[in-house]
Amino acid sequence: MGAGAEPVAASRTVVQLRPVASALPMGFLGLAGGTFVLAGMQVHWISAEQSHPVAFVLLAFVFPLQSLASVFGFLCRDVAVATGMAVLSGTWLALGLITLTGPPGARSGAAGLLLLLAAVALWVPVTAGGSGRLLVAAVIAVASVRFAATGVRVLI
Repeated sequence: MGAGAEPVAASRTVVQLRPVASALPMGFLGLAGGTFVLAGMQVHWISAEQSHPVAFVLLAFVFPLQSLASVFGFLCRDVAVATGMAVLSGTWLALGLITLTGPPGARSGAAGLLLLLAAVALWVPVTAGGSGRLLVAAVIAVASVRFAATGVRVLI
C-alpha cells in the first residue's frame, strides 16, 4: 500500500432472525372456541335462532385467531402448523359466512361438502408433522374426524 491509501475492509453479511413464538396455543384456542360454540348449537344448548351470533363468534374470534396462527406458523417455518391453521381458518370463515347468511337452523349442502373437504385436507399437516409432533397431529386429526362427522350429518 502506498502512502495515504485506505485499507480495504472485508465485507460481512449479518443475518438476524426475528424471534417468533409458537402459533399453536393461539390456533388451538381458536379451534376450541369454534368447536365449542358450533357444537353447542348443534346439540341444542342454544337454539337455532342463535345461529347469527354463532356466526359472529366464528367470524370475529375463531377466524382471526387461526389466520394469525397460520401466518406465525409460516414465519416460524413450521409448515405443518401453518397449513393446518390455514385450512381451519378458511373452513371457519366459510362456515361463519354460510351460517350468517342462511336461515336459522338450515342445513347447507355446500357446508357439508366443505367440511368433508376440510376433513381430508387436514390429514396433510397430520402426516407432514412428523413423529415428534404427536400431540399436534392428534388434535388436528380429531378436528378432521369432527369435520367429517358433521359433514356427513349435514349431507344426510
